[in-house]
Amino acid sequence: MKTRFSILIMGLVVFFFLGSAKPTFFAEDTAVAINKIKIEITGLSTVGKYNCSNIFTIKDTVYVNSIKKNTFNTDIKMSNFDCGNKIMTKDLQGTVKVKKFPNSTVCISDIKPIGKNYKCRLNFFITDKTLKYKDFILYNTDDKIQGTLSLKFSDIDLEPPVKMAGLIKVKDDIVINFSLYKN
Repeated sequence: MKTRFSILIMGLVVFFFLGSAKPTFFAEDTAVAINKIKIEITGLSTVGKYNCSNIFTIKDTVYVNSIKKNTFNTDIKMSNFDCGNKIMTKDLQGTVKVKKFPNSTVCISDIKPIGKNYKCRLNFFITDKTLKYKDFILYNTDDKIQGTLSLKFSDIDLEPPVKMAGLIKVKDDIVINFSLYKN
């Protein structure tokens, strides 16, 4: 009788310990605090490379593997881009129709770890177009999370600028780099 009672008690103890244990195959929710965003648009023209950037402070959080909140949304003021040259900045603002579309929006959702980096869905709304990327990779470093989009002006129904009767032409290909800086 004592043996049965001991086995029963041991069985209950093991059941309670195993029953309350958290499964190890579910990834942990991770919150990454963001304090600054930098967006760079780079490309080529017939006179060389150009780089236009927009840096702004933001207090937000990116949630990884979260069922509760798994979307990071931010508006980008297109008038705040600086190309290092007033004429180039004005050309960029004209090209992206800043008066008609003053803001673009980046929405990152369904963020999952993939090694030390992340995989997500990215929706990029610029002018009146939404570009959707299903398995977009975000690279994770010690101080930031960053991603790169390669696209064409024509993908968003925009014409690359042409100046001086065609002597200066901006190529159709552009690269958009964005960095979410961690606290």
